[in-house]
Amino acid sequence: MAERERSHTRPLGARFVPHAEVLSEADVQRALTRMAHEIVERNGGLDDVVLVGLQTGGVGLANRMAEILERIEGVSVPVGTLDVAFYRDDIGLRPVLPQAATEIPLDLTGLVVVLVDDVLFTGRTVRAALNALGDYGRARAIQLAVMIDRGHRELPIRPDYVGKNLPTRRDEMVDVSERGVSIGTLVEK
Repeated sequence: MAERERSHTRPLGARFVPHAEVLSEADVQRALTRMAHEIVERNGGLDDVVLVGLQTGGVGLANRMAEILERIEGVSVPVGTLDVAFYRDDIGLRPVLPQAATEIPLDLTGLVVVLVDDVLFTGRTVRAALNALGDYGRARAIQLAVMIDRGHRELPIRPDYVGKNLPTRRDEMVDVSERGVSIGTLVEK
């Protein structure tokens, strides 16, 4: 969970206390590279592919993946950002962050959209993203890439590309950052 989301999540102003490092920075880079190769392979190249990072945790990963894709294929892939706060079914229970803007660089009609997020948990954020993407055109296909799939799905959603499957307890938190992936808990400050 991104730091600015954590500061607005109950317990308010909570501090993440890591218990174990799951992936190092190098492991995250290798996972992104593997997922990038899988995207190229599944789509037969990068024609009509656009990456959309979910605010806030997926944006950095989408940008890093775009850099890797450009190195692999020599093609620049458009990258957008998507804030789903107003499309969620639990609006009012989670923070709306004004700095988490939506920027979709083009009409998505006929394109393959790869949604990128840091952690897949219940699936509700992805459901909201699917609703939000409809406002930007009718994509030919929508695929999902996540760094961590932690289980506990409440909706029938599954990722197409996964960095690591990480079974967790519901009370545990997963933190994905540029330094790697850790598992831990939130404690009051």
